[in-house]
Amino acid sequence: MKRLLIVTAVIELGAGLGLMVAPAMLVSVLLGATLDAPGGLVVARIGGAALLSLGVACWLARNDGRRRAASGLGAAAVAVLAYAGTGLRLAGIGLWPAVVLHAAMAVWCMACLRGGRTNMSDEQYR
Repeated sequence: MKRLLIVTAVIELGAGLGLMVAPAMLVSVLLGATLDAPGGLVVARIGGAALLSLGVACWLARNDGRRRAASGLGAAAVAVLAYAGTGLRLAGIGLWPAVVLHAAMAVWCMACLRGGRTNMSDEQYR
C-alpha cells in the first residue's frame, strides 16, 4: 500500500501543479479542448488545488497501513475520463493513456486492499 500511495501522490501532485500553472495546456493535451472562458480556468485551477490536496494526503498517509476508504481512488476518474472520450467525443493525445493509468491505479488499490497484511487489525476499520 505504501508504494501505491507514493505513486498516487506523485501523479496527483503533478496533475495538480499542471492544472494550477498551465490549465489550458493540460486540458488541451488531455481532452483536445480549450479553456476559453475565465470561469473554466478558475474551475480547472480549483481542480488542480484539489489534486494537490489529494497528493499531499496520499504522501502523508503512505505509512498509515491499509485503509478501506482508499478503494474508491481512481475509479471515479476512470468513469469521468472514459465518458469524456466516449460520451462527449473529446480526444486529446493524453486522454486514453490517462484512462488506462487511472484504471491500473484503481486495480492496484483494490488489490492492495484485498490482499496483504498490515500491523493493524481489521477491527480498527469498522
